[in-house]
Amino acid sequence: MPLFTDQLGRTISLDRPPRHIISLVPSQTELLYTLGLEEEVVGITKFCVHPPSWFRCKTRIGGTKDIRPDIIRTLQPDLIIANKEENEKGQIEELMLHYPVWISDIKTLPDALSMIRSLGQLTGKGQEAQSLAEEIGRRFTALASPETVAAHSPSGIAPATGTGLRTAYFIWRNPWMVAGGDTFIHEILQHTGLINIFQHHTRYPSIELEELKRSGCDLVLLSSEPYPFKERHIAEIREVLPQAAIRLVDGEIFSWYGSRLLHVPAYLQELHKGLVRNHDI
Repeated sequence: MPLFTDQLGRTISLDRPPRHIISLVPSQTELLYTLGLEEEVVGITKFCVHPPSWFRCKTRIGGTKDIRPDIIRTLQPDLIIANKEENEKGQIEELMLHYPVWISDIKTLPDALSMIRSLGQLTGKGQEAQSLAEEIGRRFTALASPETVAAHSPSGIAPATGTGLRTAYFIWRNPWMVAGGDTFIHEILQHTGLINIFQHHTRYPSIELEELKRSGCDLVLLSSEPYPFKERHIAEIREVLPQAAIRLVDGEIFSWYGSRLLHVPAYLQELHKGLVRNHDI
């Protein structure tokens, strides 16, 4: 019986490609769609909004952190896909007692590409997943300037031409929360050539806006998720940082690590061009 190792080093066994898959991770749900697993995926969370057709018709098993075991039981899954950060440990451990559960743990682009390949092998879509990972890698490599080499990037893939802007990426308000240095968001910021001023913090620390003033922040990025920042929130930060550039950005671009990565390099290029046009760099 084939054994598969997840990104926590755990192994699960499957005697055949799974036919009843439940995804507890929105970005990985979209990946399963891209890999062509229309019939095999039977359950998703209420936050799995891509693709819209699945969001409308697939059975929802609760949220990423409030899973409904009773609904899962009715779907009789032969594979559940989870994530260390997005799902609750206790709930996942309970599911492990009854079903094969494969868990991702993603902080870097290589982690994400490895996850894509692994899920392809796990679901009988190995070639499709390999081709997808290679294309994502090519697009990220194309972000690099000719004089930049991949070896200089912590992820092993060359970042975009550096803007050097000291940047804060906000994910929440009340309290204000930002992305730290051990997050996937930080990895994407690096590929934009931005300097995360909170990179020495872990995960998503709470901060006071006055910290921005003391940090010499040049650029503030306000994410569309998980907190839905709008234009009105720009004014709050402008009071503290009148000289800084402030932008609303697509949170899925910076934090989704499945097939949406195909669209990230083009988005980052446009963000860079926008900063140039507005003389922010």
